[in-house]
Amino acid sequence: MSAFEAVIGLEVHVQLKTKSKLFCACPTAYGLPPNSATCPVCLGLPGALPTLNAETVRMAIRLGRALEARIQPRSTFYRKQYFYGDLPKGYQITQGPVAIVEEGTLRLPGDAAVRGASGPIACGIERAHLEEDAGKSNHDLHDGATLVDLNRAGVALLEIVGKPDLRSPLEAMEYLKSLHRLVTFLGICDGNMEEGSFRCDANVSLRKVGTEPFGTRVEIKNLNSFNNVRRALEFEILRQGRLLAAGDALTPETRGWDADKGETRIQRSKEGAHDYRFFPEPDLPTLVIEPAELKGALPELPEARAQRFMASHGLSEFEATTLLQSRPFAEYFEALATASGHAKAACNWMLGEVSRHLNDHGLGIGALPVAPEVLGALVRLVEDRVLNLTTAKDTVFPALLKGERDPAAFVAAQGLGQVSDRGAIEDLVRGILAANPDAVAQFRGGRANLRGFLVGQAMKAGGGKLDARLVNDVLDAELAKA
Repeated sequence: MSAFEAVIGLEVHVQLKTKSKLFCACPTAYGLPPNSATCPVCLGLPGALPTLNAETVRMAIRLGRALEARIQPRSTFYRKQYFYGDLPKGYQITQGPVAIVEEGTLRLPGDAAVRGASGPIACGIERAHLEEDAGKSNHDLHDGATLVDLNRAGVALLEIVGKPDLRSPLEAMEYLKSLHRLVTFLGICDGNMEEGSFRCDANVSLRKVGTEPFGTRVEIKNLNSFNNVRRALEFEILRQGRLLAAGDALTPETRGWDADKGETRIQRSKEGAHDYRFFPEPDLPTLVIEPAELKGALPELPEARAQRFMASHGLSEFEATTLLQSRPFAEYFEALATASGHAKAACNWMLGEVSRHLNDHGLGIGALPVAPEVLGALVRLVEDRVLNLTTAKDTVFPALLKGERDPAAFVAAQGLGQVSDRGAIEDLVRGILAANPDAVAQFRGGRANLRGFLVGQAMKAGGGKLDARLVNDVLDAELAKA
């Protein structure tokens, strides 16, 4: 057992799902030609004045309400000054000492290995504030040169600062997953981590178990996947633990994560707030939130939807939570459950064949070329015992992916209908047992795994069309005979 306890807090940058940037009308679409989505405002040219995008304020309020946070009626913008090639103005406009959202709560699964008990935990949210993004420096597109693309400069971000309430890399990953679900279900972020729409900085320190003061904090920058957050923290906790165990002192620093080598690397010493020379943004007035802005219904939140899935469809907590991996995925499931009339079977298809196809091809559910009504018809054929599940998965579902739109007609045309004649299946099973006397004898002698072999032989002899449940029933009855 380690003598040290990890203390982790995450800062998550959420790119808001707006058509234009935070302070100008430039588009935010991903993949535009370099430096084509810029203007005097986001380039910081003399005389250009920022104008706040009101939709970003409404999105921040929506998140604050979902986190049960305090929405500050008055907040201000500041200039955070530093120099880098992809920051054209030489400063970043961000919210100052008072943020639009403060003191919220995010619920997530706790890590029983470090807490001693399983169950959800509540992680505090210190603040969520609006700020503009910087541009992007590309270091590997041209030998010996760094190319700067300023299309991202000025894009609206909501920085969500979590309190240091997390105690393991697993909890940090669950925190990110929970927050990712929340912002995508609220419709304020597309959640695309590969495109940088949802990225994270992790702060971690170690302290002796049972003590209160925090240790020396190290920040790991720009982690862009759930798995990388977990791996980076695991490495950093091990690195810090070895240093402390050897009696060495840690220094506050910013580190980067090398995913290929599986290690963090020092980038610079940790700067303090005074290094940024914050001062109020003179070109933007105080942001005032009227009481009317705090009203209106929120969409169904992930936690509530998971509870509904369990109560209405008889799903496990794991199944319900996995179906909430994205709002479109959850909505497809609900449409499939309605179309098929079999929610549990619809869940099995979503977490089985559908997810396998999407993962194999790197797709989101929006790119699945099968409407839920069409897949629902296939699920009904299986549940009504018209079609064998194996045939549905191996033959009919691939046909739907290629454009077939009538599963029943396809099954009829191909002669794929399931054989459910008990008498015919009894004759076939008896033939299989007679042809495999050694396997039958060994099964009756205690080798229970041979039952699967016999089932497989029967299904193979039936050309994959037999009712699997009936085959199992008949086989058990025959094997039970003396």
